[in-house]
Order: sequence, then structure tokens, then C-alpha cells
Amino acid sequence: MKASSGPRLIFWELTKRCNLRCRHCRAEADDAAFSGELPTGAITGIIDDIAAFAKPIMVLTGGEPLFRDDIFAIARHARGRGLRTALATNGTLIDEAAARAIRDAGIMRVSISIDGSTADSHDGFRGIPGSFELALRGAERLAAAGVEFQFNTTVTRRNTAELEEILRLAEDRGAAALHLFMLVPVGCGVEIADTDMISPDEYERILNWFYDRSRETALEFKATCAPHYYRIVRQRAKAEGRSVAFETNGMAAMTRGCLAGTGVCFISHRGDVQPCGYLPLVAGNVTQTRFADIWNDSPLLVGLRDLSNLTGKCGACEYRGVCAGCRARAFHATGDHFAEEPYCVYVPQRRQRHGL
Repeated sequence: MKASSGPRLIFWELTKRCNLRCRHCRAEADDAAFSGELPTGAITGIIDDIAAFAKPIMVLTGGEPLFRDDIFAIARHARGRGLRTALATNGTLIDEAAARAIRDAGIMRVSISIDGSTADSHDGFRGIPGSFELALRGAERLAAAGVEFQFNTTVTRRNTAELEEILRLAEDRGAAALHLFMLVPVGCGVEIADTDMISPDEYERILNWFYDRSRETALEFKATCAPHYYRIVRQRAKAEGRSVAFETNGMAAMTRGCLAGTGVCFISHRGDVQPCGYLPLVAGNVTQTRFADIWNDSPLLVGLRDLSNLTGKCGACEYRGVCAGCRARAFHATGDHFAEEPYCVYVPQRRQRHGL
């Protein structure tokens, strides 16, 4: 299935270098040089190519993107080509000068990773003592510079009991949003899958908690890598006798769960295009092929847009059009990115009728 439009979001891993040692790191980042990192000129040329085709939000990420000396030049170039830009960082390197440079580069929002409500829980997951306080200080500096920021939290067994406190922390610190990410076992996350992945039942409980809190908080509250949530929104709304609408459900009313290869893609530090950062399959490389050709014609991306390719429960599910299951978790569990989502408790009505 050809794309009807360009991507809404591109996550670009500008570097794999990082100063933290996060237990779940997708990039398996380290404080060291990695071969093949694209130079500034190549990146700006690829941005020109993307901007001529589409106008996605460009999320500059890593590793830790603030390790790149040219990060602000890249952001300014993207803005100059009409692309809205965001920065995904651990927050620890944001001093007053960096906060002003982020603002002056035209970056519209910064996401800061916060994985616990206290230094003990956050630092234990992030691997470096003091990272919690540095991240919060970075958020304060962004606020002082007039830059909007959000907190990103990866949900694991380590912090499920702290979600209420993390939500309050985001509210108290003046965050514009809190995005909860359900752990995907990729990179270092594979090593902690058995110990840190929450169970399917806990997954369902937390997403129902998320639904309740989303109707109470003034924050933009988004479930990411959690396609089941889009089913739950519709189940809960139906039970409450109302329709799903943007006014009450935000973007959950306007989009579907897994957007890998349909509304989202990922560019690695070497230029490889993946459906998302958690699905380690390559659709092409932007140093060799025009981005538009990869997006429109890659068999991998074209296949992901055809929901009839889904198998197992996902293929039979009446909610597949709004959920689609996490293709990365399916791939990790089975080696097949079209297999059923392994962390979903829902039994499709078709299977219920047949007693399956």
C-alpha cells in the first residue's frame, strides 16, 4: 500500500554517544565515538530532501543529541526549511547557555527523560548518580528561557508504583506534557525484558489508569508504544455512553496506536530508515536513496500499511484499525513483525464467538 502522504514524525538519531548508562537503551549508547555518524553537510542535505517531499515534525534524538557540536545548526536548518523541530534529551547537559541556544535555534519543544519520581529510582534506571537532579535542573533552565518541555517516562516494573508521583512531578514542574512509553525489548531493553517488562494484565491496568487520569489532568497526556490504549479509549467511551472526540480524548481520537511506517519513521546515525526506533528492520538508507522513494516504495513500509498482513489475534481483531498492535514487540517475541502483539489481553469478538 502506497503512502497517502509523508510521515507526521521523523525521529533522527544524530548520534549514539551518551553520558548515561540507561538499562533499557534502544540505541545501546555509550560515551564513545561510533563509526558512520553522518557529518553536518550530509544531514542538512537530507533535510532539504525531506522538506521538499513533506513537512513532518523532526525530533532530533540520540544517544544524547547535545553531544553534537552542530546540533543547533542542524535545528536551525530544519526550521529554515519549514520543519517543526523538537529535541529529545536526558536533560543533564542543559545549562543556561544551552537553554538559550535551544530557544534561539527555534526548537519548539524539548522532551526530558524522567523514569522515577525520586533520585533513587530515576538514577538507578539511568545508571548515573545525580542524573535526576541534573534533568530537573535542565527543565528549570528551559522554562526560564521560555522553552516548552515535556517529560518522557518508560514504564517498567521498577516504577509502576510511582506513576501518580511522576504525574504530579510533571504538573508541579510546569511540563507541557507527560508521555508514557511502554518498554519495548530492543537494544539494552532485551537484557531486562524478563525482569522489567510488565505483564499483559498490568499493562491493561495501567492504560485504564492512564485513561482516567487523562480526563483529570491539564497536561497533554500521551501513551506511546502502547497501541492497546486506542482500543481501551473506545471501550471505555462506549461503556460511558459517549463518543470518542478530540475535545475529550485528544490525539487518541485522531490517530491509531502503532504508527511505525505509516505516520512515523526513524533515521539512524548512519542514515538507515526504520519503521520506528524500536523495530530493527531497515527500509533503505538516506545517503543512497531519496527519502521520498524509501517512504513511498520500500516493501517493508508498504507492507506495514496493509493491515490485512497482520496475523494471530491482531489479524482477527475488530480494533486492528485503531490499534494494530506493537510491531516491535511482535518482532521481538516471534521474529515476525506481522505477528500478534504479545502483551495484549484482549480476545477479539470473532474469537470469543468461537470459544478461542
